[in-house]
Amino acid sequence: MVIDSINNGIVIDHITSGRSMLLYQKLGLDKLNCTVAIIKNAPSTKNGQKDIIKIDTLIDLDVDMLGYLDPGVSVNIIEDGKITNKFLPELPKRLVDVIRCKNPRCISQDEQELKHIFKLTDREKRIYRCIYCESKAK
Repeated sequence: MVIDSINNGIVIDHITSGRSMLLYQKLGLDKLNCTVAIIKNAPSTKNGQKDIIKIDTLIDLDVDMLGYLDPGVSVNIIEDGKITNKFLPELPKRLVDVIRCKNPRCISQDEQELKHIFKLTDREKRIYRCIYCESKAK
């Protein structure tokens, strides 16, 4: 299968196999008015298989969300057919409205307009806690 290269846009590479649709939904790529290609189960020398998302335009990506949802991804910025920037998203210190607190007694459950904010409390174990009730994110 051949997927054309893009001239200006973004390639999210090294997505854990089977997670591309989750990233597609969480990043709101369905709302874009451009071509978005999802390649699932592509061969990978590193992990055996990987997913790839190609976005045929330059947009602002929520890099924090990428770092949380799939920390092994790499992001390539393409301009005039060449990679102009490549980076690996890191685990963010804070997550805002990426995940919801599961504690039924948390104030974020009652107050509809309140943002769901989690802070990173253990980088090695990837543990996030709600800033309101200190519940561990699941």
